Order: sequence, then C-alpha cells, then structure tokens
Amino acid sequence: MQDKSAPEEFDVVIVGRGPVGATLANLLGLCGVRTLVLEREARTYHLPRAVHFDDECMRVFQTIGLADAILPHVILSPGMLFLDTAGRMLLDWSRPRTLTPMGWHLSYRFHQPDLEDALIGGLVRWPHVTLRNRCDVFALEQDDTGVRVRYEDLSNGKLTEVRAGYVIGCDGARSLVRRFIGSGMEDLGFHERWLVIDVLLKRERDDLGDYSLQHCDPQRPATYVRGTGTRRRWEITVLPDEDSQEIAQPAKVWELLSRWITPDDAEIERASVYTFHSVIAQQWRNGRLLLAGDSAHQTPPFLGQGMCAGIRDATNLAWKLDAVIRGAAGCGVLDTYQSERLPHVREFIELAIRLGGVINTKAIEAGLAAGEVRENAPVKLEVKKPLLGPGLVLGDLPLAGHLAPQFTLADDSRSDDRTGYSHVLLVETAAALSSRLALSQAGINILTSDDASGLGPWLREHGIIAALVRPDRYVRGTACNETDLDRLIAAIAPPTHVPSAA
Repeated sequence: MQDKSAPEEFDVVIVGRGPVGATLANLLGLCGVRTLVLEREARTYHLPRAVHFDDECMRVFQTIGLADAILPHVILSPGMLFLDTAGRMLLDWSRPRTLTPMGWHLSYRFHQPDLEDALIGGLVRWPHVTLRNRCDVFALEQDDTGVRVRYEDLSNGKLTEVRAGYVIGCDGARSLVRRFIGSGMEDLGFHERWLVIDVLLKRERDDLGDYSLQHCDPQRPATYVRGTGTRRRWEITVLPDEDSQEIAQPAKVWELLSRWITPDDAEIERASVYTFHSVIAQQWRNGRLLLAGDSAHQTPPFLGQGMCAGIRDATNLAWKLDAVIRGAAGCGVLDTYQSERLPHVREFIELAIRLGGVINTKAIEAGLAAGEVRENAPVKLEVKKPLLGPGLVLGDLPLAGHLAPQFTLADDSRSDDRTGYSHVLLVETAAALSSRLALSQAGINILTSDDASGLGPWLREHGIIAALVRPDRYVRGTACNETDLDRLIAAIAPPTHVPSAA
C-alpha cells in the first residue's frame, strides 16, 4: 500500500549517486540546499569503471572538502603514448609532474569504488542532504510549483513519493530522467565494441610501465592502463565478426593478453564487452527536470574525459540551482547550463573520436602519406581545455570563459579554500574599490595581490586590473579599467555566495 501521508519536500532530488550525482549532492550540501539522492543499487559497484580524472576535477574535490580523503587513493599519471605495431612512438602525450595553474596535477588515476566511497562518505557532513539506497524512481510529474517524484523502495516493495523543486538525472546512459524530459540524442558517429579486461597482478611487472599505451595496430587496436596498486587494464577492439560473449571467455581473454601477461602474472578481475558511444542529449532541461553526466552525454574513453565532463556539469549546475532556489536568480539562468556545457562537451568528444581514429592507424597511415606525421619523429600532443559556450560569461573580454588559476596564499594555503564556492573578484588592490561592504553584501569575495603573490603578475600579464570568477572557477568577465570594473560588480547582484568547505 502506498503511504497517503503528505509527501516530504526537498529543493532538489538527484537520481543516481555515482561520482557525478555524489559530487553534485556535496556541492548542494555546501550551498545549504535541501537535497535527496535516490539510488537504485544497495552499495557502490565493486568493479573498476572510470580510471582517470584531471586537475580541474581535483579542484572540485578540494571545493567540497574531500581532496584529502581522495588523495591516498590516487596515483599520478605520467601520460599516454601512442605506439605503432613495431613499438615506435607516434604520439607523445606526456603529462608534466608539476602542479598546474589549477593547484593540482594534470592527471590522476584512481579506482572508481574508492572515489565513490569518499564522495558518498562526504554526504554525512550535510544535515540537509539525504541519501536513500535501493530506491528505484519510476515516475516524474512536474507542475508550476515542483516535481512529484515516485519511487519504489526495493528492500520492502513500498511505493513512496516526495516533492522536489528540481530533479537532476545523474542516472547514466539509460537515463529515466532523460526519457521524462523527452530528449533525443545527437549521434556523433562513433560506436565501437571493445573488450575491457581488468586484472590484479600476482607479481611485480615493472616492465609494463606507468604510461598508458595506445597500441595502434590495424588488425587489433588495444589500450593499456596502469591502475592503482596491482590493478592493470587492457581495452581491446572487438572485430565485427566476433561474438561479444565468446570473446570474453577466459581462454580467449588470455589469448588476447598473451603478448603482455600470462595467468602466472595476474588474475582476471573482470572481462566484459562494452560499446563505446559518442552521443549528446539534445535537451538537457525541461522545466524542472535536468540532466548531468552520462545521461546528458557519452564519450569514447580515449581522452579519459567521460567522468570529468560529468563533474564539470555538477560544478556548473549547483551554484545556479542554489541561486534560483534562494530567489537570487530567475529560473532562466538554468538555461545557461546547457548552452555553456554542451559546446565544451562536444569539443572533447570530437577530439576523443579523432584519437580513436589514430588508434586504428588508418589516420596515421594517411598522415604519413600526407607528410603530416613523420616516421621516427613522434608528435607531441597537447590538449587545451575548451572554453564555455555562451551563457553568463560577459562578452568578448580578455579571459572570459577560461578557467581561472588557483593562487597560493601567504600562509601556503590554496586560495579556493579561502574564497569558497562563490563569486570572487581578483584585483590588484582593494583600495581602488569604491565599497568593499557593497561587494560583501553582494556575495562577492575579494582576493588581492596582498593575499596572493602571483595574482598581480597574472593580472598584468593579461592587461587587466580585475577578473570576476564564478563559483565553478570560470572567468565571468574582466576589467581593463574602472568603468569595466563597475560593470563587472553590477553584473552579479543578487548574491550567490556560500562558505568554503575547508
């Protein structure tokens, strides 16, 4: 029987508590938003899935106060090398071992269950965030005032409903929320079956190396990834005439791995065939329903940016939801979520598709013929992060839409820990500001060159006197003079400020 009592009310219901849903819930917890997370499964999925995240993601984990909990479970990645069938390097995508302007390293490897446990564990800090496992959402009905969310508690079969101001679908590629939004999918044309093999080494195999390796073999492209601890992964192309079940059988798996390891070296943890897709939802929002992560976009894994894209979704969306829920912004601000994030996602997916073409060596052969790729002279690959699409970025000002750096303060702490998940004005000196009180009342933190020694040189390098940085760390606008500065400050009233989690 369904409980007929008045339904509980929440500002936001998140469907799915994977890395994206859990990050979004922590950000909303930081904002003080009443949040319910509904997850179908009883516990964290125990096998590896995503294995890489970048400096921007670690900066997000810092923002929600969980970087220290996550750091013991990651290793630094030296990068990725693309090799031809003779073992010659075609592309060199090495990552620097130094900190980036984000304040973190460029590339981390991790075991997804460890990351999820840290993110889920962080939710207990927020009394206004509730997590319910074994809850299967089956119906969403929205009206002018909210959304009726109906779900089944799979532990006892009880049907329950709650009310939410907004529902965010972080429920993966087969998203229920996307179906209720009614969104189609734009197909970018990449669909390939790959056998994903995760193993646990029984003995040292240092010769396998720490670099990820893309074996650009025209007969059978393959990828090797060093995981944390004794974990190692191979992803091997499944040929068109091969059966997905047969190729995942142990005898066949060991045959495919035989060029690298044998059963004496490792035990198989998982061998499954996955189809890598390249699709983007055409509609990320319908009224009070929104999408994030794999429910909004799916990317081939060659850049390691699938989960990273979802974390960026969460960081872009949380502060906007908070502003709308508090009445500090109209609901139209939520339309800037898709307009800003979709071009960013598309650029990464298209690059991943191009790298997928390189891995099958047809692109390499064409490049050799055209003189674009020289034998015995590997190309140094550098990937620049895309800019935000149109939205809340102010015009064509210098640096608008770029990520702002994180500065080291005089006490060696990181600047994000002081400014929190809020708007911050980066300025040479506060003396030039007409009213620090007005800025504070507008929810704008101030960081000056007196606070951070690198701030003044950064401003001067770009020919600006100030930069307004959003809570998601993207530059909303910059000022070359006092008039520009007044315009920047006016642009963000009413306030959107929450304290730091540090």
